[in-house]
Amino acid sequence: MTEKGRIHIYCGDGKGKTTAAIGLIVRASGRGKRTLLVRFLKKEDSGELFVLDAIPEVERMKMPDTKGFYWTLKDEEKEELKKAYHDAWEVIQKKAVSGAYDLLVMDELMAAYGYGLVPREEVVRFLKEKPEHLEVVMTGRDPDEAILSQADYISEIRAVRHPFEKGVPAREGIEF
Repeated sequence: MTEKGRIHIYCGDGKGKTTAAIGLIVRASGRGKRTLLVRFLKKEDSGELFVLDAIPEVERMKMPDTKGFYWTLKDEEKEELKKAYHDAWEVIQKKAVSGAYDLLVMDELMAAYGYGLVPREEVVRFLKEKPEHLEVVMTGRDPDEAILSQADYISEIRAVRHPFEKGVPAREGIEF
């Protein structure tokens, strides 16, 4: 009998949402579970990727380059990114239902969903109809109620203090 996969949301304004998701990937990999990792609106230079790429149970789906923060993009670039993410969503769904993975992690899905870069109705439908065994993790700020209502786990990470407030930039190996 296969265990029922659950839906996790790591949200909030604090540091650690992606870190929590990566921790679950490592834990699952240690038990032989296969993971598909999809990172929305992020660059490919974050330190954890170098380690994850060395774990045979982890497949990382490369996403289109964002060319900077979303709010800095020109309207034309936003439309190009939306089309690319809609195309990528089709691939994500096919991979997720293929039976090849035990865990699907969609890092910063909440932002992609909030900006309308992924087809919202399809995301919600996917969560409702996901394969029974598939564990799904989503991260990001301000999750929509339609996504929250599907979740089994909701962990909110709240910022209390952060060096960024004092002008300290993100540090390699700590924040990225």
